[in-house]
Amino acid sequence: MALSISAAVLLGIIVFVLLKGGYVRFGSMLACSLFGFTLAATGLAPIINSGLASLVGLVASL
Repeated sequence: MALSISAAVLLGIIVFVLLKGGYVRFGSMLACSLFGFTLAATGLAPIINSGLASLVGLVASL
């Protein structure tokens, strides 16, 4: 649970910086966010979560 919260905070900060820096417009950010929420409700959510957990485990072992 703590992993998903920290990943959400980190990704939120990245989106905020990209939005403020002008690299991403508000409409694009909104579309990507809605796509993420929609994707989380599909059958791919467990695969994505396990992939993120594996990636974090790989980075932590370095």
